[in-house]
Formats: sequence, C-alpha cells, structure tokens
Amino acid sequence: MRCETEFDEDGIVARIARASRDILRRAGAYVRRVAQRKVVTSPKASQPGSPPHSRKGLLKRAILFGSDGDKSVLVGPGFNFVGPSMSAHEFGGKYRRERYPKRPLMGPALKESAPHVAKMWKDAVK
Repeated sequence: MRCETEFDEDGIVARIARASRDILRRAGAYVRRVAQRKVVTSPKASQPGSPPHSRKGLLKRAILFGSDGDKSVLVGPGFNFVGPSMSAHEFGGKYRRERYPKRPLMGPALKESAPHVAKMWKDAVK
C-alpha cells in the first residue's frame, strides 16, 4: 500500500491570518460596545469606582478601536477627543490640578467581554 499526502502550509497560514484579522476586529467592536454601554450621559459626576459619566455624550463617541492586522487590537477613548482626562478617571490621579478618584471603564469592559471574546475564537479557522 502506498499513500501520498499534500500539506498546504501557506494556505493554512493565510486562513489563520484572515481569521485572526476578522476575530480581532469583531472583538474590538464588541469591547467598544460594552464600554459605551457603561457610560451614562449625566450632568453629575459618577460615584468613585463606577464608570465615568459623560456630560454631553462625547465619551461614548470617543471610544474607538483599531487593529494592526492579525496581531492585536486597541480599544479605548481617543486622545484627540478626551485628552489626558480619561487616564485620571481610569486609574485615579490628577488632572487640571484636581484629584480624581478611580473610575475605571475599559478594565471592567474588557473583563466583562473576555468570555464572549474567547468564544469568538472557537471554530474561527475553517
């Protein structure tokens, strides 16, 4: 008995790269949506430990995501929209001579999204 097999390594690598790009984009969009839902539009400040409020809804619109291809995705408020203020909210700290308590947004959004994002990878390469 004689048997020959062919292994298309380049094809498999290409499928993995394509699946990674697609899943990372979907994961970035999902984490972004979870973070946006955590932000409440309100004139009052949020309680320390809860996500920050947005006075006019700018923070919700400022949460962006981007992917560098098939390796990583970055999700968070765009610096051009909210500047360094979001860092003071997320981790606690000073901004414009005022001390801000910790009001994390992206950390809890990622933690909440992690199980769903992990499921996205199931059967990603076909």
